[in-house]
Amino acid sequence: MNRRTVIKRLGLATVAVVATPTVLGLLNSCTTEAKLWTPQFLTKKQGQILIKMVDVFLPKSELPSATEVNVPEFIDRYMLEVYEVAEQKAFTSAFDKMLIKLEDHTQKQDDDIKSKDLEGFLDAYLKTESEIDQERQNNPNYKGLTTSECLNTIKRFCIDAYITSEKIGEEVLAFDPVPGMYYCGDLNELTEGKRWSLS
Repeated sequence: MNRRTVIKRLGLATVAVVATPTVLGLLNSCTTEAKLWTPQFLTKKQGQILIKMVDVFLPKSELPSATEVNVPEFIDRYMLEVYEVAEQKAFTSAFDKMLIKLEDHTQKQDDDIKSKDLEGFLDAYLKTESEIDQERQNNPNYKGLTTSECLNTIKRFCIDAYITSEKIGEEVLAFDPVPGMYYCGDLNELTEGKRWSLS
């Protein structure tokens, strides 16, 4: 069995991060500062938009932004090291089509696209499960990802990688360095209302 298959079985199933040592090792090895990061799998243009997009999904507040916990680097590395060639091609093809729509929608080139522009684009193209993905409805047999499916893939990666990152796990969520203990009591008292890290 090759490494991609092993990591996929251990870690991300249908784009949901499961906190295994392998996936956590990959996630926590992503430590490059966002402005110094160079994508290994994505193109430079895709990487620039990804950095801006993840910070629209998870902007800086009292908590760190997605880029501050290296979410773009993780997404890039995961796609390089775990995705099969067919999945890589499907994603990059959908990402390129999404970039064309983004530039069309904003009437701006990638360097000039700001968070506000991305917010408007996401409002127009990111669909929830209950909303109709017109692109999919028009072509139900299309084997690739629609723009909405591509954006949802990025969003799920972003959120899962964020809450699984070491910084968020240890500093924001309820963290127990020796998991497995049974705690009896009110959950709000035990965790101050926080979700358990790595659960």
